[in-house]
Amino acid sequence: LAERNYTYITQKCWDYFVELMRNVTTAELCEWKVISRPYSELQGCLESWADHLNYSYPNALAEQYIFQSHHRYFHNCTLEHPVYFDPPEDVLLAMIIAPICLIPFLVTLVIWRSKDGKAQA
Repeated sequence: LAERNYTYITQKCWDYFVELMRNVTTAELCEWKVISRPYSELQGCLESWADHLNYSYPNALAEQYIFQSHHRYFHNCTLEHPVYFDPPEDVLLAMIIAPICLIPFLVTLVIWRSKDGKAQA
């Protein structure tokens, strides 16, 4: 019963999203400031109704509508800024281990220098 109700309601969420997207021009389709409201409305509708009906979220039906929105409206959008990825694992490991190994050395150096130094007035 919950699945049938959710299927019906998600179609209504989609219809509302399509209605909101009618106000967006082709030139504005890739501008997040313009499409964030309709997109968030779709996602919020799918999620809130799933929660209301005690239906799991994310789910296959909700993902289908999200993918459909991307395919129908946002398939020609490209990123203006490059996507940053995590560095390779060996570089990441070196960046983590280097400071960890350096800290005991610096602590030892400070303690050693403070023992040898004369009290300064």
